[in-house]
Amino acid sequence: MYEFLVSTRSARQWQRLGIKRRSGMAIPLFSLHSQQSVGIGEIPDLKLLVDWCTKVGFSLIQLLPLNDVGFNFTPYDAASSFAVEPMYLSPERLQGVDLRPFRQKISGLRKQFPLGGFRVNYKIKKEKMKLFFEIFRTNFLCHPEDGPRMDRTKDDIGDFSSFVKQNSFWILDYALFKVLKEIHKESSWESWPSEFKNRDPKALRILQDQYEQSLRFHQWLQWQLALQLEDARRYAAAQHQYFLGDMPFLVSRDSADVWANTNYFKLNLAAGAPPDAYMAKGQRWGMPPYEWQALERDGFRYIKEKLRFYENFYDLIRIDHAVGVFRLWTIPVEESLENGGLKGHFDPPGEELWEAHGRKLFSILVENTSMLASAEDLGVIPECSSRVLREFGIPGMEIQRWMKDWGKTYDFLSSEGYRAAAVSMLGTHDSTSLKGWWRFEAGTVDGEMMKRKFQEHGLNCEKLFPALFDLENSAHGRLLWRKEIANEDIFCEKIGRSMQSVNDLLDLYHASYGEKEKYLNFIGMESSPDDVTPEFAKKALLRACESQSIFSVHLLQDWFSMDENFSPDAWDYRINFPGILSPNNWTLAFPVALEEMMDLAVNLKIREINQTTGRL
Repeated sequence: MYEFLVSTRSARQWQRLGIKRRSGMAIPLFSLHSQQSVGIGEIPDLKLLVDWCTKVGFSLIQLLPLNDVGFNFTPYDAASSFAVEPMYLSPERLQGVDLRPFRQKISGLRKQFPLGGFRVNYKIKKEKMKLFFEIFRTNFLCHPEDGPRMDRTKDDIGDFSSFVKQNSFWILDYALFKVLKEIHKESSWESWPSEFKNRDPKALRILQDQYEQSLRFHQWLQWQLALQLEDARRYAAAQHQYFLGDMPFLVSRDSADVWANTNYFKLNLAAGAPPDAYMAKGQRWGMPPYEWQALERDGFRYIKEKLRFYENFYDLIRIDHAVGVFRLWTIPVEESLENGGLKGHFDPPGEELWEAHGRKLFSILVENTSMLASAEDLGVIPECSSRVLREFGIPGMEIQRWMKDWGKTYDFLSSEGYRAAAVSMLGTHDSTSLKGWWRFEAGTVDGEMMKRKFQEHGLNCEKLFPALFDLENSAHGRLLWRKEIANEDIFCEKIGRSMQSVNDLLDLYHASYGEKEKYLNFIGMESSPDDVTPEFAKKALLRACESQSIFSVHLLQDWFSMDENFSPDAWDYRINFPGILSPNNWTLAFPVALEEMMDLAVNLKIREINQTTGRL
């Protein structure tokens, strides 16, 4: 079934990884913690996660982006697409420092920022940064030629000065950006004085002289982070565990990348996504699209350098919003924020250009790294996408709740309906958990989408919605169908339109009405529980892992939905609400320490699924 992968453009990467059915879990590092963590999940905690994954039979560990998020705390809108987030650094695992004067402060931070709840307290970052600077200042005299003086042997990352030289493409610009952010109270680089906004060489040289210690500090932090990450990666490799890193396709507008390379980006546009069944207005993310011609003139060095750096830490790399490699939905920056992604256009503009554009960029990805690429190919997909991904041997994503016989029966697809070169999943960091989907979304339609569609057809929402939907039991902007709207004839009669005139509305109806009954039949459940039970969750996960997709990776909270003692709020307990400013976005924390996870009863259920589906 998978033999074709060794004849694809990614044959070298597949041979290195091994062609084998694998399963795994996905989690942001900020969601984890151990008993040794200081206020938030830390890089050495990944070793404990590796131990747990080995115990339950996983071999893939998918991590959300680890990039420096500044004080925005949004991993897909980071301050750098190279630099690692400093708050993930363990103070007790720093190399070449004397920690004895700081033991009490470290212990105090643990007490001040206790772990074990459902949300992250990001105030820990400011406190850890103060601690790290004090450790740095106390231990080292910085020399422009040598960096911090340390007695240590070289390893794969190298000593400090070698690390800085190896990463010269980005690390000084990043450090300058961080210092200027601090000077200007974290304001956007576009609001800085012109000499800094426009990178006047003389002004930057003066800044380097004035802030040499601070610049070295930020570079030193990145070196220490690289050492801890590479150590965790070596530990994982010894247990045949593979780290699947996340490389966002887009870069934050307010980032060191954009500030240092404005010619690589179209600053008059903002990236987003067109409207779909889940986001009626589409999405506007704000990141600037790439100026592809400028990148190509430089031999795509920007992308190659990123891949080279990531290779130190990851075995596989997930390309977020991979459909943007073919074409990207772009919105003029002057467009009203209220319109989301409604008024945009694709770049490149012509569909006849998309396949060649994507093939060129995927060639750069495949030919310049040993990491196996995987693609987040969700949303509105160009026709050429699946064909090119198969040619390159790049796994796409198959999300169980969206894997249906669209336009025909709308039934959920059997395991044979999934691509072999794919990652099967119950959901993503941008979707509800299995529990949230079943409780609030299955069998419903997006209220904003339905309202807009009704208005396009000249239909009265206020009059018709109560007749069509059970508004009393609808929640979170989702509309639950009334049971009596049992077929398309009744639907059309209620709205007073012929079937031929409302095909788009009928498509939304067929995709959602009776969805719960179809899903129960799909997973082999006879009764319909109001909430996801451990038995229900096990059957859902089993069906996903049975698929012919070579990888099956699920969010940790979905694996733990088989544990009857794990019962967070079904709606709010999710990683991100896309397109919505929510205080809960990117704050989800797992309440159980990694040490405690080793002895949970749910471990046997997870291992049984992996064994049953040939993924152990």
